[in-house]
Amino acid sequence: MNVSLSNPDLTSHEKNLVMQVLNGPNLSLGPKLIEFENKFSQYIGSKYAIAVNSGTSGLHLSMKAINLKENNEVITTPFSFISSANCILYEKGVPVFVDINPETLNIDVEKIEEKITSNTKAILPVHVFGQPCEMDKIFDIARDHSLFVIEDACEAIGAEYLVSGSEVKSLISTNNGYKKVGTFGDCGVFGFYPNKQITTGEGGIIVTDNDGIAEICKSLRNQGRNGNGKWLLHEILGYNYRMSEINCALGIAQMERIEDILKKRATVASWYEERLRNVEQIILPARLPGRKISWFVYVVRLIDDFNQQDRDRIVEKLIKYGIGCNCYFPPIHLQPFYIKMFGYKIGDFPITEHISKRTIALPFFSNMQQYQVDYVCDRLVRIIKNFKYRAAS
Repeated sequence: MNVSLSNPDLTSHEKNLVMQVLNGPNLSLGPKLIEFENKFSQYIGSKYAIAVNSGTSGLHLSMKAINLKENNEVITTPFSFISSANCILYEKGVPVFVDINPETLNIDVEKIEEKITSNTKAILPVHVFGQPCEMDKIFDIARDHSLFVIEDACEAIGAEYLVSGSEVKSLISTNNGYKKVGTFGDCGVFGFYPNKQITTGEGGIIVTDNDGIAEICKSLRNQGRNGNGKWLLHEILGYNYRMSEINCALGIAQMERIEDILKKRATVASWYEERLRNVEQIILPARLPGRKISWFVYVVRLIDDFNQQDRDRIVEKLIKYGIGCNCYFPPIHLQPFYIKMFGYKIGDFPITEHISKRTIALPFFSNMQQYQVDYVCDRLVRIIKNFKYRAAS
């Protein structure tokens, strides 16, 4: 049996909407763009949604929108996909990493303030694997130090956090105390790559309640045009970060099905949890009170008795059985060009390094069947139970 790591959830509805675009006069900047943005902002609870061609582009424009300057610092996590740090470098800013909480795998909020300097401009938390960050505490820190908050919610559409801070509650609207991630900060960014909860093929979106941020992002994505209808008038330096009508059509259909998609993914996660909860060699994703996870991937962690070489051998064995899996995430600070640029070394962020050596992303997608989960779990448990691991390092 072959079980892929991910698989998009597409139906005839998506195909029909795409064909509407192909049979019509607009392939870019047409009515599907407006419809997709409206559907997304209504779902997420933001005043504006600005669709772009990738989550990476959305993060970049967010840095531009807060006027990030050379040598400005942005506090973020080293345990993430590399875009969350690269977007800072695009504007010659400096990513300042804070190690992660070993339970949530998100930025450790207790370590943020010690990294704030006179050059700090913003905090960029990442809701990794769809697990919400402690946004009320991050919000309070940002307010106390007059910092922007840019949420990387690329992996977390639909995730919610229970607001506990009274100061935050007075500034934001909540639904029974819960608020969707991406709407706490000055802006949030979501991604729609094919392995995400919903997909537009390639694509992303920026959400914000800030009029100025929305205006600048709309201009920047469209090569610096100001929206006055003059196609060859460019008022600022911009980019071609537009999302096509075809991608928007996919997004519209996916947004119309999002609750069903998220429910199916939660069901798959529950199957994994049921099968693996009593396997003592495995640590499952944390389920914490006051947080509603949006399941992007299902990442398990080997206990400390295993080391990175053990994990890699287990992954190799799973792949031989036709099971798609991967190692999410290698630490950003130990990527070759970060080492070259900043001089990072092993030991700089020990929790991130320790955990990243032991993570395994298992096959996970909306239409995954229970027999596929059973097959993956049977093979994984058998491999681990028979595995002669070496001394951990």
